[in-house]
Amino acid sequence: MADVFIIAILSIICVIITHLVIKIVTVRRAFWGFPEPKYDKHWLHGHLPHYRAQGYVGQYLFDKWIEWTERYPKLFLNWVGPTSVRVVLNHPESIKKILKTADPKPLGYGDIYKHGLPWLGEGLLFAGGPKWKRSRRLLTPAFHFDILRPYVKVYKTCADHLVRNIHTLSEKGNSVEIFSLVSACTFDIILRCAFSYESNCQDLEQSNQYVNTVHDITKEWVHRNSSPWLFPDFIYFNTNRGRKFKKNCDYLHKIADEVIEKRREALENADVSSRKYLDFLDILLTAKDEDGQGMSKEYIRCEVDTFMFAGHDTTASAISWILLSLAEHPDFQRKCQDEIDKVVSETDSGELEWKDLERLEFLSQCIKEGMRLHSPVPGILRQNLDPIIIDNHVIPARSNILISLYCLHHNPLVWGADHMEFKPERFTKENQHNLNPFSYCPFSAGPRNCIGQHFAMAEEKVVLASLLQRFTFSVDKSHKIEKRWAAVMRTQTGIKLFVSARTNNDDESPTC
Repeated sequence: MADVFIIAILSIICVIITHLVIKIVTVRRAFWGFPEPKYDKHWLHGHLPHYRAQGYVGQYLFDKWIEWTERYPKLFLNWVGPTSVRVVLNHPESIKKILKTADPKPLGYGDIYKHGLPWLGEGLLFAGGPKWKRSRRLLTPAFHFDILRPYVKVYKTCADHLVRNIHTLSEKGNSVEIFSLVSACTFDIILRCAFSYESNCQDLEQSNQYVNTVHDITKEWVHRNSSPWLFPDFIYFNTNRGRKFKKNCDYLHKIADEVIEKRREALENADVSSRKYLDFLDILLTAKDEDGQGMSKEYIRCEVDTFMFAGHDTTASAISWILLSLAEHPDFQRKCQDEIDKVVSETDSGELEWKDLERLEFLSQCIKEGMRLHSPVPGILRQNLDPIIIDNHVIPARSNILISLYCLHHNPLVWGADHMEFKPERFTKENQHNLNPFSYCPFSAGPRNCIGQHFAMAEEKVVLASLLQRFTFSVDKSHKIEKRWAAVMRTQTGIKLFVSARTNNDDESPTC
């Protein structure tokens, strides 16, 4: 009997090993001849050790990505274990062939986005096929310019609160950690613009649980993505990390459900047209397709969670990194301030309005260059439905394709040998005209581009203008700033800057 048991176990092991060997041979044959940094590849783990070299996805990996991009400027492979491979695209002509399609994002075993499903569900960010097309069609009206124009006053109100917070924290002359303050401000903006909800999330006396939970959950999301032993759900959700992730998801879902239910009740008792402006949730709750079908409660929750995350974290990252770059380049900062002062002085109300934002040309150049240099969203994954030829290599159907926006924005073939330098003149009208449209994609591009990019750009302009109108920022050289990928581009220890009130502003109030 014991012999039969041993034979059975050995047979199972042989089947598993045979299956694994066949899969390894099949995958490696499919990608034979593709450029890859073999000198940096572990025999078993592939390139995964570079993703975990610091215990998290950080500066080390970004430096490696640039090194690999300089060696392989069109595409290269990254192996995540012996059988899983990502095709990394890093050149405009390479990524164009993927971004011009509506090919879905991979949601299979071990895929990055699959690990985000318990939190964000299959909303616009993750959905594919007919579900994505329907979502995009129903949500597009929420980002029409007529909807966005009234939001400028909301941006300004929240930015004024941020100004007061920075003024308070900088009074003693110490450097101020900017990232967390900006994150609270952009979250305040999302709550007001998307849900007409006024919170105390910017109060300095309180730690905002939602913002902190989003920060924790995004760090854990990226950690799991670089830990193959945590890919199986039955293992992960029985670990302490998995249980905490589930608890955090439940908390964020609870907040979203409360916001939705309050608005649903309000809509039943009031006419939407009587409000000052339509917000994102109004449109979600009232949207109907050509068949008269609205959105389900679960689907609305997915979109609310997605918008609350994507709508505040990415802009907080962009604004914070741009402030750092301006602090590192005082001449550019002064030029922005002079432009802002001039535009504001020529307005009737003394405050920026929607029509004034396009006049902030140099600030716009700095914003674009900051998002190129720091890439708030370092990369996005897609899965090609059909085989596709890129740089004379046939990528098999249903491959995992990583469009590395960070590599794209630091490709020396596109941006030159000085790609690590902050040079706003790259985005003058003349220079932009000469750029390949797919050279610069902070909001992605093509049919699956960021639906909220105009919202985000306007928000960044207003918040930065409010801050630069009141303050001058300089670098705290004692504080080491190191990039960390936690869904968006963060830092390991925040961004600390010295802040001084501008001497040409005679008002004692810190409110712009």
